[in-house]
Amino acid sequence: MTNIIALLVNRQRRFPQHVWLILFFLTLGIISGWQCAQASTPETAPAELKNLLTQVDAAASQGDVKKVIAFYSANFTHGDGLNRQTLEKALTELWKRYPQLKYSTKLESWKSEGNAIVAETVTNITGLPAANSNNLAFNATIKSRQRVTGATIVRQDILSERTQLTSGVKPPQVEIKLPQQVKVGQPYTFDAIVQEPLGDDFILGTALEESVQADKYLNPTSVNLELLTSGGLFKVGRAPSTPGNQWVSAVILRGEGMTMVTQRLQVVNK
Repeated sequence: MTNIIALLVNRQRRFPQHVWLILFFLTLGIISGWQCAQASTPETAPAELKNLLTQVDAAASQGDVKKVIAFYSANFTHGDGLNRQTLEKALTELWKRYPQLKYSTKLESWKSEGNAIVAETVTNITGLPAANSNNLAFNATIKSRQRVTGATIVRQDILSERTQLTSGVKPPQVEIKLPQQVKVGQPYTFDAIVQEPLGDDFILGTALEESVQADKYLNPTSVNLELLTSGGLFKVGRAPSTPGNQWVSAVILRGEGMTMVTQRLQVVNK
């Protein structure tokens, strides 16, 4: 029966549900009038592009919002509904809560499309616990596509993402099983399995599914944790009837720590 009191006392909490807003800005490919032939591999990318990736990672790791936003067009659009102003606001609030984030971006492919460059990148973001983030640490991996004209990013789309938040001395190790893509109206399974033996511990948890919308980047979601009778969460969901993106999350809490994992689920037409 160890830790059951501590678990029940903390049964309802407010979590920063969408910390992944952290990254829309950093994947890059900002090129200014470079004359590029068709290309697809990082090895053939212009040196200017590679150097720019390093520069933007550095600005992001320093939490320099103004320098990061300067890489975005005034007419910037995002697949999730963000624009330049809402992106700046989201990053400002995020870096207040998490002042020690480190960014590392890898260029996966790039190509010319008329006077534009389209680049696909994978960004890893890591953050150690900080006093003003309720001792939350996180690790995120985001794959995205950027369209660049002139010297600015004009369009960005998230292709896949996974964010993990942890807190406490010993956060549970959680394995997530979720498809990356489903068809509209199709059922799917979502499992969040605690890897360590529970012993006498009780665990609390919940699963969340939300549509990806711009306004949810700035508004944390309240969650009610329920006592789990097994070593994890095992849910069956159904994709909505219209295509789009969903955030699917699992929150697992035990006496010595908490883990929250969120992944993006793409809903496509049949």
